Amino acid sequence: MDVKSGLFYFFSIVLLFAAFRVITARNPVYAVLYLVLAFFQASALWILLQAEFLAIALVLVYVGAVMVLFLFVVMMLDINVDSLREGFWKHFPLAAAVGVLIALEMAAVLMGGFRISEEPKAVAALGQAAHQYSNTRELGKLLYTQYQYPLEIAAMILLVAIIAAIALTLRQRKDVKYVNPADQVRARSKDRLEVVKMEATQSFAAHETAQAAAAAAASEKQA
Repeated sequence: MDVKSGLFYFFSIVLLFAAFRVITARNPVYAVLYLVLAFFQASALWILLQAEFLAIALVLVYVGAVMVLFLFVVMMLDINVDSLREGFWKHFPLAAAVGVLIALEMAAVLMGGFRISEEPKAVAALGQAAHQYSNTRELGKLLYTQYQYPLEIAAMILLVAIIAAIALTLRQRKDVKYVNPADQVRARSKDRLEVVKMEATQSFAAHETAQAAAAAAASEKQA
């Protein structure tokens, strides 16, 4: 067994273990971390298959963005694990049957490749010429030449989705008190409070006379 085969079996074993722990971990945070580990092992396998672009895209997109987002969401939400596991054993027989069926199908597909004793000539020739060019550069040429218009359409769809998400989050609601941040920044201390000097409407003596008259009127009414 050469080094490449040893690395393949090592990464595959770790990948299977991480995938198994994703569905068996009791803590959702641990499940997400095991899923991140599974993605890293899959990217390592793609590097062994000389698919560097797919490996880098898997790490950057899924591990660097999607899984980190899932991890923050799971950590911020108060998830009741006991309620999630109430129907586990109820659906376990169906899930086990589907898992065994998928495993048998994958074994039927992969065992044919394991029986091959000699490397195909096309694959051998491709492996000899792989050092002469980069598949990432060839993929970029293909995307920006033959598939340029579908790529631009996909970019426009993503741009519209980003603008729509921003518009939905920035819409004004009547039941929420909104303060313009620009007005807060431009506010000055002398603009917040204004002291106004006003003349008294009546003198203190007149005020006492009015109170005395009111008290006399009230006593007359009681009498």
